[in-house]
Amino acid sequence: MIIITLKEGTQRMESKKTSIVIALMVSMFLAAVEGTVITTAIPTIVKELNGFQLISWVFAAYLLTSAISTPIYGKLSDLYGRKNILSIGIIIFLIGSCLCGISQSMYQLIAFRAVQGLGAGAIFTVTYTIIGDIFTLEERPKIQGWLSTVWGIASLTGPFLGGFLIENLSWNWIFFINVPFGIISIVLLQKNLIETFERKKHSIDYVGSLLFSLAIITFLLGILSGGRNNILIALMVTIVILILFYFVEKSAEEPIIPFEIFTKASTIVNGITFLAAGILIGVEVYLPIYMQNILGFGATVSGVSMAPMSMAWLLSSFILSKAIPKYGERIVIGISTLILLISCGFLSTLSIESPLISVIAYGFIMGLGFGGAFTTLTIVIQESVGHSKRGAATAANSLLRTLGQTIGVSIFGSILNTNIVKYFNDLGIKGIQPDNLYSQSTLSSGVSLHQIKLSVNSGLHEVFMAFIIIALASLALSFIFNANLKNSILE
Repeated sequence: MIIITLKEGTQRMESKKTSIVIALMVSMFLAAVEGTVITTAIPTIVKELNGFQLISWVFAAYLLTSAISTPIYGKLSDLYGRKNILSIGIIIFLIGSCLCGISQSMYQLIAFRAVQGLGAGAIFTVTYTIIGDIFTLEERPKIQGWLSTVWGIASLTGPFLGGFLIENLSWNWIFFINVPFGIISIVLLQKNLIETFERKKHSIDYVGSLLFSLAIITFLLGILSGGRNNILIALMVTIVILILFYFVEKSAEEPIIPFEIFTKASTIVNGITFLAAGILIGVEVYLPIYMQNILGFGATVSGVSMAPMSMAWLLSSFILSKAIPKYGERIVIGISTLILLISCGFLSTLSIESPLISVIAYGFIMGLGFGGAFTTLTIVIQESVGHSKRGAATAANSLLRTLGQTIGVSIFGSILNTNIVKYFNDLGIKGIQPDNLYSQSTLSSGVSLHQIKLSVNSGLHEVFMAFIIIALASLALSFIFNANLKNSILE
């Protein structure tokens, strides 16, 4: 057990608490803004590094390593202190950021994004643990509310910051800009957070963590490699590893994922979360590509155009979460997934001649669906199990959300790449691949920029159609939730 102590004096204690909160908010901003900044920058990066076919891996590597490391950091913070583990996580994140900034190829960028993700896993986990250690039950809702605003601020400022840095400096600076913020966070933590703790022996679930990681990596490699045989082999190997994982977890003293948390309600809600998270990462990655590569706008414009979706998200999460006591969480989840489906339908109508205002409007509608869904789903998950299992249930839901994003971005990348190649093959043009789409050799071979734009648009259209299928599945699960769980979980 870790006991947090602050120096004598109420005023000094409050001052230190304030400094700690600032440090936590800065560290959380690092991880939150990274996702929104890079989505704005990725079209520029892939053009310069000639890696259009590897777009999905830039995000998948980060999400995968952060998901795998999240539960491990929680265990380590019990053994070695919150301050030390969080500081180490921030340092790893900053090292990954600097390496990303000096990347000379897409493969280097992907590898260094994985390093970034390892650091982000600590930020996502230990930050909220520190709040539970030093703040009373009455204080925690307010402090967690402040942390939630950090995600909103990151969503609004990230795209603009990314666009500004790209157009005035270079894409490399979207990674270097993290360094001063990370240093500030570490200094404030080390100076103000004083820990005295007794070291306890914990049975860390190394085998379970390893098997779980292998299962996800195997499945992801199968999806990205393409081809029916590769996918089937990867799927069979993944199933075998997951079976082994199940038996290991059943006998583990402190399993990384306790299976008791998967009640009937939480299983359905986790399914909706997984699917909605896949759509979310797809929108964040491919909508900026549509605005820049198809409509021809700059990084700043496309970044700012994503802001209304974030604003709608915050507005919806506030309004719909307040509506739960009156209408019930089942109705709110159903309405939110329906809004998500409608907005996905709108995205599928986008063409090379669509006005920018349409993209902004569709994004705003989509933000309403995301805000209502994710806010309500989290509340339901936390209330679907007893108090002693609430933390594990919330962590599992967060993990599934990350996995939904990881697997989703991989699948969408495969869809985009396949349809770009198919477009040129249908024209009788061979040898054009996503990795050489914007190269000088392609342009000198007689392929026009207009044809390239049409090929990307055809691929994005299929990606947006995939959004509809996933949204339909989410809506179907919400109907099952309504039909089988008639009594409100929150009552």
